[in-house]
Amino acid sequence: MKITLKVWRQKNANSPGGFKTYQTPELTGNMSFLEMLDTVNEELANQGEEPIAFDHDCREGICGSCSCVINGKPHGPNKGIATCQTYMRSFQDGDTVVVEPFRARAFPPIKDLIVDRKAFDRIQQAGGFITVRTGSAPEANSTRVPKENSDLAMDAAQCIGCGACVAACKNASAMLFVAAKVSHFALLPQGQPERYQRVKAMVAQMDAEGFGACSSTGSCEAVCPKEISLNFIAQLNRDYATALFKGESKKPASGGAG
Repeated sequence: MKITLKVWRQKNANSPGGFKTYQTPELTGNMSFLEMLDTVNEELANQGEEPIAFDHDCREGICGSCSCVINGKPHGPNKGIATCQTYMRSFQDGDTVVVEPFRARAFPPIKDLIVDRKAFDRIQQAGGFITVRTGSAPEANSTRVPKENSDLAMDAAQCIGCGACVAACKNASAMLFVAAKVSHFALLPQGQPERYQRVKAMVAQMDAEGFGACSSTGSCEAVCPKEISLNFIAQLNRDYATALFKGESKKPASGGAG
C-alpha cells in the first residue's frame, strides 16, 4: 500500500511552519505509524532532504513521547492506543493522511512534530510525589487498602503524560493529566499526609503553565491512550474544594519519591 502524507514541517519555534506533501514508498499494513515515518525519512535522507523530526522512545505505548495528531485526532483513528501502536492497516491504500504536532500554548513547538511538554514535568515537581519516608517495603497485607481504591489508584497511575488530553481539549486543559496524578496518591494511605497540599500546589502550577480551563466535553477521555476516566477530574475537584475549605496553603517540599 501507499499513502499521501501531509506532514507539518517547522524548523524551530521561531520559524513559520506549514504542511508538506510526500508520497510514501511501498508500505505494509503491519507497519506501525512510526515505522512508516522511519521509511519515509529513509527515502528523504537518500534524496538529500532533511528527515521529519518526531519524538519516540519505547514504541510500546508506555512512554507517551510519540504524540502526534493524525487526521485531526491525537494518536490517530483508534481508541485506547498511542501513536506508536497505530498500524498502517488502520488506513486504506491511496489515503491522504495528515500529521501535525499537538497544538497548545503550554506545548511550544520544537521542530516538525515535536513539542516541548516539560510543563507536565513542572506540574509533577510541584506535588506529584510523596516526601514521607516509608523505609523498606512493608509486608503487603500490613496496610489494608480497599480493593476498589487500589483498583482506581492503578487506573489513575496508568496515565503516561502524553498530552493527548490537552491536544483534544478546545481550551487546552490539562485537567485529566493533573487529576490522574492527584488521584493516584489520594486513593492510597501513603498519599494522605500531603493530600490537600498536593492538589493545591499541582493545580496552581497547572494554571501558571497556561493550560486552559476544563471544557467538560469529555474529549480528553475519548482520546486518552490509557482511557483515563473523567471521574478522576471529579475526584480532583472534591479534593481541591476540601483543600480550600481546610485552608491548606503550604506547598510540599520539592523532591521525594513518587
